Amino acid sequence: MVDFTAGPAPGGFFSPLRFEADVFDCEVEGQVPQDLNGAFYRVGGEWFYPPSYPDDIPLSTDGYISMFRINNGVVDFRGRWVKTPRFLNNLKARRQLYGKYRNPYTYDPSVQNLDKPYLGTVANTAPLAHNGKLFAMKEDAHPIEIDPMTLETIGAWDFDGQYTAQTFSAHPKIDPVSGDLVCYGYEATGLCTDDVWAYIFSADGQLKNEIRFKVPYVSAIHDIVITQEHIIFPVFGFVTGLDKLQTAELHWNWDPNMPTYYGIVSREGDGSDARWFRGPSSVVMHTINGRTEGSKVIIEVPSSDGNFFPFIPSVDGSPFNPVEARHFIRRLTFDLASSSETFTEEILDPTDIVDLAKVDHRYLTLPYQYVYSTMHDPDQPFDEERGGSGARAVNSFCRYDLGTGEWRKYFVGDTHNLQEVSFIPRNADAPEGDGYLIGTASNYAEMRTELLILDAQEMDELARVSLPFRMTPQVHGAWYDASELPMGDTGYPEYDVREQS
Repeated sequence: MVDFTAGPAPGGFFSPLRFEADVFDCEVEGQVPQDLNGAFYRVGGEWFYPPSYPDDIPLSTDGYISMFRINNGVVDFRGRWVKTPRFLNNLKARRQLYGKYRNPYTYDPSVQNLDKPYLGTVANTAPLAHNGKLFAMKEDAHPIEIDPMTLETIGAWDFDGQYTAQTFSAHPKIDPVSGDLVCYGYEATGLCTDDVWAYIFSADGQLKNEIRFKVPYVSAIHDIVITQEHIIFPVFGFVTGLDKLQTAELHWNWDPNMPTYYGIVSREGDGSDARWFRGPSSVVMHTINGRTEGSKVIIEVPSSDGNFFPFIPSVDGSPFNPVEARHFIRRLTFDLASSSETFTEEILDPTDIVDLAKVDHRYLTLPYQYVYSTMHDPDQPFDEERGGSGARAVNSFCRYDLGTGEWRKYFVGDTHNLQEVSFIPRNADAPEGDGYLIGTASNYAEMRTELLILDAQEMDELARVSLPFRMTPQVHGAWYDASELPMGDTGYPEYDVREQS
């Protein structure tokens, strides 16, 4: 654990960064496509002050939001801390006041707020644009509104009082057909409660429906799947309880004996129609896509057979198992016409990928062809001397064709590690898959972060944008077109740039 009173933090790519940044006219190798006009927003975290407990985990790090603003082939960069109440309280105290991950019982008494645990959020997980607003999210609190141009923090958002759950997931979904936002909160009524409240908001932010139900057991419902008719909620063996929190444990422990449940509710209902399907132990932290076909709900998820977070302890003390942590693209089929609580599962390909998989967002809820992700390609080299230990380096972008089973890959470099990739359509009317892939890479050898832009069909690199420093790694990122958010013509719209008179 780093103690700032003892002098500088240890060096290395993941040592604390602790600064905000602006870089105008970033260095570019190659050609940035001229038709790109928008921003790639990234949300991640790092410790501004060291953790109070040496065994606290990366999920507790302070939120940081950054953007690469792209227009006319030029790229500007900006990065800012998400200034949550927690961040500002720490800054005022000049030390870390908060304890273990999502456990207010371990916080300093001055900030415990056991009845308002959401005040301890770090908003370090994902960006979202909706109704002309930009948010940084984490599933333990309401989203934090961010100015899309300056990245300054505006504050917590509750949809003008229409959203009443205490929590808001980091993975809401926007229906490309209606423009509706489907969002939800688990532990919706407080710490370790079994309530899930889901909401449907129109594109202009008006509440259309609220859905309430309970889960078989309290779990990390980090992501969902939506179809045109249904919402699917995975419940898996990350378990918690007030008794655990009161004895200073992390919010989650892994229980390999807990079954996986999938709850399916109607988007038009009130939650009373919830159906629960039961399967073997697994982890379904993120999802890909789904659709309803008659009485059947079909989804694709990148799931693993066991815990994939090395820092989440097992309830039985068993060590982390990297084999069980591998993710495969699986297709699950649920028959709502059947009285059975079982479902069918098919591994579509034995290639393991990172579970942060994406699709062309215009095809969410609809039949689709391509899945995009990152992966460790064992056929590619890693420079152990310059890049460090990289036996499982995430070294390649990949595209999987659901129809043909074909993989297309792009190897980023032998000293690099990739973060999540996003797809950008070439234009609103382009066929599925016609566009660009965008994502960042950590260049360990040169201690800097690089943004890569690829042709999504050819899987060829078009441009590589280099920052002159290493940037906070993201958890999730998303591209938003300039038509979706007010972001100015450049990455520095608040400055009065004019010709010399």
